[in-house]
Amino acid sequence: MTSPTSPQATAPDAAARRNELQLWLSSLQGYDLLPDTLQSASSDASFRRFYRVQTSTGGSLIAVDAPPATENSAGYVKVAALFKSMNLTVPDVLASDLEQGFLLVTDLGQYTYAQILNPDTAHKLYLDALSSLVLMQTQSQPDVLPEYDRAFLSRELGIFTEWYIGRHLGKTLDERQQATMNKVFDQILASALAQPQVFVHRDYHSRNLMWMDKGNPGIVDFQDAVYGPITYDAVSLLRDAYIQWDEELVLDWAIRYWEMARKAGLPLSNDVDAFYRDFEWMGLQRHLKILGIFTRLAHRDGKTQYLDDIPTVMDYIRRTTNRYKELVPLWRLIEELEGSATQVGYTF
Repeated sequence: MTSPTSPQATAPDAAARRNELQLWLSSLQGYDLLPDTLQSASSDASFRRFYRVQTSTGGSLIAVDAPPATENSAGYVKVAALFKSMNLTVPDVLASDLEQGFLLVTDLGQYTYAQILNPDTAHKLYLDALSSLVLMQTQSQPDVLPEYDRAFLSRELGIFTEWYIGRHLGKTLDERQQATMNKVFDQILASALAQPQVFVHRDYHSRNLMWMDKGNPGIVDFQDAVYGPITYDAVSLLRDAYIQWDEELVLDWAIRYWEMARKAGLPLSNDVDAFYRDFEWMGLQRHLKILGIFTRLAHRDGKTQYLDDIPTVMDYIRRTTNRYKELVPLWRLIEELEGSATQVGYTF
């Protein structure tokens, strides 16, 4: 659910970009490409577009259109190589033109976790995803990826303030409200920064994990990976903005992750309650950011479908804030703002 960071970001002409991509594919040698077979494979919250292109040998590859003004293709290439070296299942980058923003990568298949998760498949799929996560985390090193530091985490909370409160609700915080929010935000940030630091995918959830016959899961959309709090990816997966499970199931999977991670030597707390508190507080930071991103996508980029997922995210926020006395003032503030707001253009 990454999205362009510039408030002035505008979508490039899709037809023109597609034509340029086809010309680039036609210039590549050694891949047996059939550029005229280009068909849309998927798109996401950013301006990236993904196309499946057939080969003369009967296979398929994925052509990525990632406009360089808004997308981090250099980061994608770097992290793809890094994750590949860890024996994670990620696409191989076969060819790239960073100046134009074009990539040719291997095809991990047509089905995301989001498309096949159900009560019968969920347990195995999540354990596979958590095992891959532990594999990544155990190979983490500082000074390889950007730091997910206080300034970075704070900027993300600022997306919530600017776009959810300011634009979506049309509210400006008064001095008392701002002080309340600042106090809670400071506690959320302190919790995150006190955690062990590892490699963080930063968007590890059902739409970015591919179902594979072997090597499950395939991992995509990793170009914004960072070095940060250890619970971030686990809570991204288990408290997914797009798929919600009963709390008992989430607790069970979270504890299984905690057990796997500790067995693998990761420095998680011996106290499972302390771990779960970190997990929940980290999830709150992420879900506040997501509220900001979803409303920014709607109001700035015209992608109003993301508003449909706000109730799920808000339910996570309500449940977490009401479980911890330090966080209750934030929920009361949200209720206060919601109750007095005239929403700008959209309701949910």
